Amino acid sequence: MRIGGFIGSAALVLALGATSPAPAGALPASAVRPAAMVSTVAVSVPKVGAKTAYVVDSAGTVHFGKRQTSRVPVASLVKVMTAYVVLREAQLTDTIEITATDVRHATSNGATTAALKKGERLTVRDLLYGLMLPSGADAANALARRYGPGTTAFVAKMNAQAKRLGLQNTRYTNPDGLPTPSKGGYSTAVDQVKLAETALDDATFRTVVGSAVHRVAKSAVHRAHTWRNTNKLLQRADGVLGVKTGYTDAAGFCLLFAGERSGREVVGVLLGDQDARRFTTAEQLLDYAGEQIAGG
Repeated sequence: MRIGGFIGSAALVLALGATSPAPAGALPASAVRPAAMVSTVAVSVPKVGAKTAYVVDSAGTVHFGKRQTSRVPVASLVKVMTAYVVLREAQLTDTIEITATDVRHATSNGATTAALKKGERLTVRDLLYGLMLPSGADAANALARRYGPGTTAFVAKMNAQAKRLGLQNTRYTNPDGLPTPSKGGYSTAVDQVKLAETALDDATFRTVVGSAVHRVAKSAVHRAHTWRNTNKLLQRADGVLGVKTGYTDAAGFCLLFAGERSGREVVGVLLGDQDARRFTTAEQLLDYAGEQIAGG
């Protein structure tokens, strides 16, 4: 398990925030290298419009920070912890029957759903796809109900895991990130990146969040389902690993993302952004981190 990018982060973040990008071709005297080693293109720090942001690589280098320790709502990024807890409580082959409460929880709150129906029985493996790809609040409720057992007990497990992982500025109030029925949840950009780094060490989680689409064939116990990933970054850029999108009025548009760049894994988050811009910015931040890693 990686503990990502906190050594020297404050100094680097301050430097990023305080320094304007150097003009093309301009290098400080201390950075002059032999001509064969000097890039002819200066890489500028991407402009980030999100309210808070943080990007770190697997070697612990922080590549960007903006109000990264501010406590804010994170919408459906909450489901990353939901999946993390389920993967420690369940067998992937366990079967869960969907109840009317699971369906009603999503529809009555105007949430995104996995289009589950009362009486369907699906495996935990499939429900994890329904949770993470279309961001189904119905799947979240079904999983929490089973592995709390009950939502209250499940949320307690989420908060216990947050404490164990050292997410000191994170509090969960439900397993889906909805502002209702439970308000008051929060996290930080730093905590979300740290959680993603840990969750990506799980092979099943990594496979799920890196999937653009997941199809479940019709069977005697459930309907056919096709779930498409709301994370458009998977189609925009090479080497993208996931991780999760989110939106509420309070949180704005959020994106937790990860990708492989220059031999390292780069993980970042944008909280309180605009819809389309978050994917463009994430791609730029991944490439920027890659250039910084390659440049040594």
